[in-house]
Amino acid sequence: MVDEERISIDMNEILNAALDVKNNVLTQQEFHKVITEAGLSKDIIEEISRLKKEPEWMLRLRLKGLELFEKLPVPNWLPPFVRDIDISKLEVYIKPAADKTSSWDEVPPEIRSYYEKLGIPQSEQKYLGGLVAVFESESIYEGVKQEIQRKGVVMITMDDAVKKYPDAVKEYFTKIFPPSDHKFAALHTALWSGGVFMYLPKGAKILTPVEGFFIIGSEMEGQFEHTLIIGDEGSYVHFIEGCSAPQFKKFSFHDGMVELYAKKNAYIKFTTVQNWSRNIINFNNKRAWADENATIEWVEGSLGSKYSFTYPSTILRGKGASSTSLVVTLASGEGEWKDSGSKMIHAAPYTRSKVISKNIGFGGGVNVYRGLVKVNKGAVGSKAFVKCDSLMLDAKTKAYTFPHNQVFEEDAEVAHEAHTFKMSEDQLFYLMTRGISEKEAVSMLVLGFMDEIMKELPFEYATMLNKVIKLELEKLGAVA
Repeated sequence: MVDEERISIDMNEILNAALDVKNNVLTQQEFHKVITEAGLSKDIIEEISRLKKEPEWMLRLRLKGLELFEKLPVPNWLPPFVRDIDISKLEVYIKPAADKTSSWDEVPPEIRSYYEKLGIPQSEQKYLGGLVAVFESESIYEGVKQEIQRKGVVMITMDDAVKKYPDAVKEYFTKIFPPSDHKFAALHTALWSGGVFMYLPKGAKILTPVEGFFIIGSEMEGQFEHTLIIGDEGSYVHFIEGCSAPQFKKFSFHDGMVELYAKKNAYIKFTTVQNWSRNIINFNNKRAWADENATIEWVEGSLGSKYSFTYPSTILRGKGASSTSLVVTLASGEGEWKDSGSKMIHAAPYTRSKVISKNIGFGGGVNVYRGLVKVNKGAVGSKAFVKCDSLMLDAKTKAYTFPHNQVFEEDAEVAHEAHTFKMSEDQLFYLMTRGISEKEAVSMLVLGFMDEIMKELPFEYATMLNKVIKLELEKLGAVA
């Protein structure tokens, strides 16, 4: 019998193949071959929507995404090895063998073990105000503490929001990041599944962080979760996005999306701690808008995955709006490519933006910074600052910087600075003369380089990030 619903392609072939599996005509491996050879199709999109019991308007949106995916070219800024991804070889929807629950005890042990190894249930008990956990293509756990609910805050799975809050989803879903933006945004719109919907009413301030945690559980899988946060006037929230996957023999593909909407005087902080395994190709489409005097704060820790492309971006739409983006990437081995940066669009007067990017590379890894600062005509008094630093620990590593500034308003200040560093032998020698081992000295210098980012993370996540970086340094020979 087939344990999981895996949809990839031509439904007639799949259904017939499933019957053959049931009757022991086909093996599981042969069944997988059938569903991955037919190619992405309208039938698959319709079947996903039917299984989720979605309204007609969401199906139409999905089909529009598929249409655009088929028409749009692959972005020319992608390296060749990513442009050649064959989406038809992926399992684009995997329903885990678990129903959504609000009790960890009701999550099947084989799935719960993924989260327990990462300490997620314990973190929820200690300091999280709410948690939505996604495994493969669906949410399997949802827990929100009563003190948050009493403030009228809504935090539910994205799939439930489509049915319970259709008007809000219609108004905001893929509006700031439309499927026409690029080919993989269109693919996400067609195949999205899982994720978090959050609405904060006027004046609601959530002082304890909330989290969405996403796990890819199998190879040759596509994961397409969507997170949508709407902060009404004067609200505050710190949302943490956690990502993880075990090591696979073959690759898997992540194409998630985050949309943030901060109304007047609202404050949304969005922190990502991404530690995918080295078999993951990671696209993370992230965009926000900020109305009058609103604040968007991005903190992006991109440590894992083989290839990663993420550019947290903010459109400063209201007078006095501000945004910061703090990004750290780690390219820790030959063949790894970390492409990151931020985009800040100043579309109103007296807006402020700051981008701090820290890239660390060793073992032949490649770090790329791509950034955009745009100041529209009429955005008087606006200020933007970008700082891009790259630290290379060996001669094989490469770092590239591609900043792009478009300033159409004379009464604006835009500054950019970039530095590329090699590991300082003098600093290393100094620390070692003080009785510190070479291994610890290298770790201290790397973590000191990241200090601007680390101090913005919750203590538990900063500690975890420290441990991960030290392990990477040891594992790949960056430390003697």
